[in-house]
Amino acid sequence: MARPRDPRRRTELLDAIVAYLTEHGVAGLSLRPLAKALGHSTYVLTHHFAGKDELISAVLAHLDRRQRERLAALPRPGTTGGSLGDVVRASWAWHITEELPMVRLLHEIEGLSAAGRLTGPYVPRMLGGRAEYVAEVLRAHGVPGEVALRNATLLNAAYAGLQIGYLTTGDEERVEAALDALAGLADSWTR
Repeated sequence: MARPRDPRRRTELLDAIVAYLTEHGVAGLSLRPLAKALGHSTYVLTHHFAGKDELISAVLAHLDRRQRERLAALPRPGTTGGSLGDVVRASWAWHITEELPMVRLLHEIEGLSAAGRLTGPYVPRMLGGRAEYVAEVLRAHGVPGEVALRNATLLNAAYAGLQIGYLTTGDEERVEAALDALAGLADSWTR
């Protein structure tokens, strides 16, 4: 009988896997080199993740959970903490200063999925979850349901595009001016 999975150990593994992937990327991911780099056998990985697809799915869920926890720690729009635009700006500052390797990893995964090189359901599920999360905030501020989901999709796509613009050009001034315009647009939806 196999040992039950330890959720705490799985989280530690996911943190180590994310650190590895931010350095090495996901395109050429193979479990053997990953396990070796982490100082484990492939058995340890396959005990916690049935295979590469489940591992990538778990990594995305883990990253999404980390982002949601970070966003939840920010003041909610409409409270004394500020507006939705303030949340957009705070999220940007966090992503660009503290989590830039993770941002690169997420965009690599999204690009591989868009190119048909990652075919699991995890990327569409993650992107849909992000849009629904932002739509929930918009609905809480009186934006009607379908409009909230449409605007959340637009906000997420524009934000991701700005991240890619920053990553590829390094033009901080231009990209951050566009981010300010995006934050202003987000604020206009919740007035």
